Amino acid sequence: MRRVEHVMGFPVSLRVDDPGVPESAADAVFAWLRDADARFSPFRPDSEVSRYGRGELARRELSADLTEVLGLCAHYRTATGGAFDVRPPGRPFDPCAVVKGWSVQRAAALLTAAGARRFCLNAGGDVITSSGPWRVGVRHPELADRLCTVLELTDGAVATSARYERGDHIVDGRTGLPATGLLSVTVVAPTLTVADAVATAAFALGAEGVGWAAGQDGCEVFAVDAERRVLRTPGFPAVAGERAAAA
Repeated sequence: MRRVEHVMGFPVSLRVDDPGVPESAADAVFAWLRDADARFSPFRPDSEVSRYGRGELARRELSADLTEVLGLCAHYRTATGGAFDVRPPGRPFDPCAVVKGWSVQRAAALLTAAGARRFCLNAGGDVITSSGPWRVGVRHPELADRLCTVLELTDGAVATSARYERGDHIVDGRTGLPATGLLSVTVVAPTLTVADAVATAAFALGAEGVGWAAGQDGCEVFAVDAERRVLRTPGFPAVAGERAAAA
């Protein structure tokens, strides 16, 4: 099964290699992602997130899903000493850094429930794999036609935070200024919920974020700092013989 749709502002591609998994499983994945976008996008004025951000909804009135997302946001804000903040100084409430990974991980759970065992779900470059091995390329932070490295995943997720797609969009919540200490940071974790949030939080922390991310449970890290030095944890699952090409 193959399916590609544009959802949540980026292309989402799905590949399922198991015979007999019904097309309805893919239908459910994309229906959920469209629903998540409608409910949690800060760019939609009628979304639950936008209404909460404007103060139109009290905490007790929120859905269980948004309450869960807010709990994750609070966790990473505390864990980073405020560097990761979905309401940074002078900016509106925006939980996208948590919502993306969380919602795509939920989509992967729908696939598993439908009987899929070997699949790859790629949401704008953030990837969930099952029953690999699968190979995932990490884009060079400055050269769009080159890769920094290629990693191999069996069951897990990988997410990258960088400046190359949206510029200086990640803010250090402690200062309210764009985070510029890293060019890119890639995190491998058991779930995309963790990988995406940790990658964004590490980027917000700047140079200290690499060590912080490496200390998170189950996380392996590959990063390029502002001086174009490559930093990686020993367990980062790069394909054997693959040499980093960031410098």
